[in-house]
Formats: sequence, structure tokens, C-alpha cells
Amino acid sequence: MDIRQFFFKNRSYTPIPLVLILIYFARPTFLGIVLGLLVILLGESIRIYANRFAGGATRTTRVGAAALCTAGPFTYVRNPLYVGNMIIYSGVVFFAGAPSVPAMLILTWAFFLIQYSLIVALEEETLTEKFGEQYRVFCKYVPRIVPRFTAWQNADDRIPHTITNTLKIEKRTLQNILVILIIILIRSVFL
Repeated sequence: MDIRQFFFKNRSYTPIPLVLILIYFARPTFLGIVLGLLVILLGESIRIYANRFAGGATRTTRVGAAALCTAGPFTYVRNPLYVGNMIIYSGVVFFAGAPSVPAMLILTWAFFLIQYSLIVALEEETLTEKFGEQYRVFCKYVPRIVPRFTAWQNADDRIPHTITNTLKIEKRTLQNILVILIIILIRSVFL
């Protein structure tokens, strides 16, 4: 099996070792908790914004898409869900605290940059095969990870999903974040 396929299919589970490290070294402080919650909220807002346009198609273990989404946050960055995830996990680092928060941030970003570089390479290969020139033009004007300052103008005028439907799509992510934060707090109280 292609390592990229492994990371794509298991992208919901591959961060577990990272989460365990964050929990093990957790030393939350009030300021860290507040900062962490704000950063998590920012990351989750990006995910919700992206899912309003991409919908439930992002919750698959098969690489590809029924249609190319180039609306909403996808006019700024090709992978807003991954950007949102990296921001969320940065917030978890701040929330958890550690003897060295900068070291934990470096570890977290290194993990996600490696994982997402593999996943994105596979996705881009697949989407280029499926959508051809349409996807190549999208890639030419919209960066992978670091967003543009202005929206890329294109013909994708899709109507975003409702917040209610989007929150149903995002329910599992929200539950996972909550469980991780509760475990960090419990660990800090009892250990």
C-alpha cells in the first residue's frame, strides 16, 4: 500500500500518538487554556467555513471528489480543512501547556506538515487525473497551505450548506476536541 494512501485513510487516527504526547506533558495554566480555546475556535471556524462549501464529501476514506470545490475558503487556500486542523492542534498545545510549549508546537507542526504533504500529494495527483485542466488552473491561482490575501475569482457559485447541516458533518471533530480537552483537564487535576 502506498504510504500516502495509509495516511489518507487513517488521517483521523494518525494524530493519536501526538495527542498522547500532549496529554502526557500537559501542564495547563489559565492563560494557556484561554489562549488555547481562542486558537481552537479559530481553527474550528475555518473547518466549519470549509465544510459549508465542501460538505460531507470530506469525510471519506477514498481519495477524490464528485465535484471540484473552488468556492468559499477554497478561493483563498486549496486545503482549508488541513489548515483548520493545524490551527486546532496548535490551540490544543496552548491549552495543554507543557514544560516547553514551543517544542510541542514544533513537534505538532512537523507531524502535520509531514502527514499533509503526503496526503496532499496523493489528492493532487488524483484530482489532476479527474479534473485535468480545471484543477491545474485552480492550483495555479490558489496556494496549498498558506492562504492568498484576496479571493480567487472563478465560476464556482455554489450555495453553502446551512450551519445546522454543517455542524452535523463536523460533529465528530467537535466531539474529539472536547474529549481531548476534558482528558487534559482531568489529567492535570488528578496527576
